[in-house]
Amino acid sequence: MSNSSSLNEFLLLAFADTRELQLLHFLIFLGIYLAALLGNGLIITAVACDHRLHTPMYFFLLNLSFLDLGSISTTVPKSMANSLWDTRAISYAGCAAQVFGFAIFISAEYSLLTVMAYDRYIAICRPLHYGTLLGSRACVKMAAAAWTSGFLNALLHTAHTFSIPLCQGNTVEQFFCEIPQILKLSCSDALLREVGLLVVSACLAFGCFIFIVLSYVQIFTAVLRIPSEQGRHKAFSMCLPHLAVVSLFVSTSLFAYLKPPSLSSPSLDLVVAVLYSVVPPTLNPLIYSMRNKEIKDALKKLVQWVRCQYQ
Repeated sequence: MSNSSSLNEFLLLAFADTRELQLLHFLIFLGIYLAALLGNGLIITAVACDHRLHTPMYFFLLNLSFLDLGSISTTVPKSMANSLWDTRAISYAGCAAQVFGFAIFISAEYSLLTVMAYDRYIAICRPLHYGTLLGSRACVKMAAAAWTSGFLNALLHTAHTFSIPLCQGNTVEQFFCEIPQILKLSCSDALLREVGLLVVSACLAFGCFIFIVLSYVQIFTAVLRIPSEQGRHKAFSMCLPHLAVVSLFVSTSLFAYLKPPSLSSPSLDLVVAVLYSVVPPTLNPLIYSMRNKEIKDALKKLVQWVRCQYQ
C-alpha cells in the first residue's frame, strides 16, 4: 500500500483465534462494559438528582463519569463486535473516529483530574476562599476548558496522524486504533512532525502532573497541621479517591507508553492496553463511591425511589 488514500480498512489485533475464546472475550468485555455503564451512570444520576451533591467537587466528578463513559465506549464495543462476528476489520473512517474519540476523552480526563486537584487544594488549604475561587461560573469555565483542550488536542493529532502516508500495511497491533500504532505504519518524513507534536503534548502532560504533585504536597502539609484526628480523617477521605484515580490513570499510561522495547510483545501490549483503556473507567466509580458517605446516601435514595416507582 503506497499511501493512506488506498486504505479502505485496518485490521485490529484479535484477542483469540479459536471461536470459544472469542466468545469468552466477548462475554468478559460485555460484563466490564455493563459494569462501567452502570457505575458511571449511577454516579451521573446521583449527582444530577441530589441537590446536596451540587457542589464543585461532585460537579467535576459528574464530568469525569461522562469522560469515562466516552473513553470506554470508544474502544470496547467495536472489539466486542469483532469477537462476536469473528472479524478483525475496522473501516478507515471508523479507525480515525476511534483515534479522535479516545484522544479527546483521555486528554480531557487528564485535564479534569488536574482541575480536581486544584479543587481539593482550595478546599483544604484555602477553605475561606473556596466559595469565591470555585463559584458555579468558575467551575463551568474550568470544566469547559478541560473538554476544549481535549477536543483541540485530539483534533490536532488525529488530523496530522491521518495525513501521513502509510506504507507498512494495514495491520494495527492493538485491539483498537490509537496514534502510536498508526504511526508504526508510516514511512514518511512527516512522522517526525507528529513525533514533535507528541513530545509537546507529553511536556504539557508532565506539567499537569507536576501541578498535581505540588498540590498534594501542600495538601498533606496542611492536613498534618490539623489538630483534630476527625478533621484529618475527613480531609484524607476527600483526597484519597482522587489520588487513587490519578495514580491508576498515570501508572497504567506511563507503563504502556514508556516501557522498554525489550518488554514489548503483542500479548503484553494487549494486556497493558486493557489496563489503561478499560480498567480505569470501570474502577473509577467504585473508587469514588467506596468511602464516600454522601455518594452512598444519594445512591440509596435513588434505589429507594426506583423501588417505589415499581411497587
